[in-house]
Amino acid sequence: MLRIRLARTGKKNKAQFRLVVAEKARAANKKFIEILGHYNPHSKEKVFKKERVQYWISKGAQPSPTVHNFLIDLKIIEGKKVISWKPKKKAEEEKKEEGEVKENKEEKKDNKENESEGKKEEEK
Repeated sequence: MLRIRLARTGKKNKAQFRLVVAEKARAANKKFIEILGHYNPHSKEKVFKKERVQYWISKGAQPSPTVHNFLIDLKIIEGKKVISWKPKKKAEEEKKEEGEVKENKEEKKDNKENESEGKKEEEK
């Protein structure tokens, strides 16, 4: 199955991407069929060959979610944008754990306050 996706090029900390057509199972950087354009995330420059992109889509190539959203932005294809990434589960779990830790600390404070109040009442 053919896939239209981004292949990273450029130097360290200066990423640039090529828009390429490649087999889904192959590495996009190594073996691709055709270069369809490029994207520079630092200057937000997107240069895609509209006719070639439409040709490959007509032949059955599927764009990746990020490329799909780029093509919609440039009005090369029509449709709604898709979700291209989801937050990591670890981040969600850590937030939940932090919330539980805060709740536990608050409960401990309440328990200490109740114990100290109980001791004061016993002394009277």
